[in-house]
Amino acid sequence: MTLPLRSEGWTVQPAFVPHGPTAPVTLLADETGLTQLAGEPAVAWQTPWSELTNLQLLRFARGMALFGTAGGVRYCWRHPRTDDFDAWRSVIREQGGDVTRRANRASVWIVAGVVLLSSFAGGLAAIVWQHRSNATQELALAQSVNLTLRDLPTGWNVTPNSALSYIIPPSTEVVTSTTTTAPPTTSPASLLWRQISSEFQRCIGVSPKKDRIYGAAGQMPDYQVSSKIFSSTSFKGIEIGSTTQYYSTTTMVQRDVAEMSLPKFGSCFSDSNASLVLSSYSGKLSHGTSVSNWQPTTFVHGWSRGGVTRLSLPGVSAPLYLVMVVAASGHFETTFGAIVASWPESKAFLASQVNTLLTRMTSSTGSSV
Repeated sequence: MTLPLRSEGWTVQPAFVPHGPTAPVTLLADETGLTQLAGEPAVAWQTPWSELTNLQLLRFARGMALFGTAGGVRYCWRHPRTDDFDAWRSVIREQGGDVTRRANRASVWIVAGVVLLSSFAGGLAAIVWQHRSNATQELALAQSVNLTLRDLPTGWNVTPNSALSYIIPPSTEVVTSTTTTAPPTTSPASLLWRQISSEFQRCIGVSPKKDRIYGAAGQMPDYQVSSKIFSSTSFKGIEIGSTTQYYSTTTMVQRDVAEMSLPKFGSCFSDSNASLVLSSYSGKLSHGTSVSNWQPTTFVHGWSRGGVTRLSLPGVSAPLYLVMVVAASGHFETTFGAIVASWPESKAFLASQVNTLLTRMTSSTGSSV
């Protein structure tokens, strides 16, 4: 029997209705179902447990996340603290859901449908790296590369509700090489991840064992941190964000670049990210269309490759385009993501953002790929 539980301070992605509130959110659980109170004044949505599938509760080093599929849409509720974790664990287990106290570095984002950006996947054994004396400097360097609101023209804003949040982790989360992993699960989300990663490997022609992007040859960066996600009405609607990784040696980056330089990498990478976004909404394997490579025009010395995939999102009548670019230089790898309504009209603008990232990489490391 599920005891009544009231828990405040959550956020939700996506909104339950187009342009609806995503924060603040209070969750109420009892034996009949889950109730969400969102916004101010609060708007209530009540969902019986019988209509919620693939329930999963995940505990981070700081905070927790609850996932569930309702009406064909995958929802993610996040909380910055773990005060109520034990209570939610009892609720989710009673309802037949999965609970992970300390997820591996892959499943943290597999569950959320988020890509492990640019070779962050792989390595299922526990990894503990020696603490580095210059750790604070490395983290600061990684943070300094990412896009900020100051990089963008007037009229841009931070957006709390974006499909990009499925592939760009929150800006408040810092991932380090001291992450300890756990064995992979057989949950639907984990199986879905395996399907998407397998399709990517077939697409570029690399075995799972040798794949450095989603496969067993992947390596841990010292630090990974993301920007906020920014939006504008330009180009009939556009959202962008970035995630930067700092690696201990430039050789690690060069080995990743060797795989990412394969001819089909850009299109295969954008296609896999589109599948992660769409599958997060539907709860099943989904694909975009009209996939193609895109090489941004850059004037800074460094490496970049990209791809574009057309996709349709729930509640959006017009087609959208997911643009994914990976840039690398010195100790850095940065993944840039954009969802835009007008393509190819936005090419020049998006290329300028990649140039901004490359400029910061090359000025920060003193050596380039």
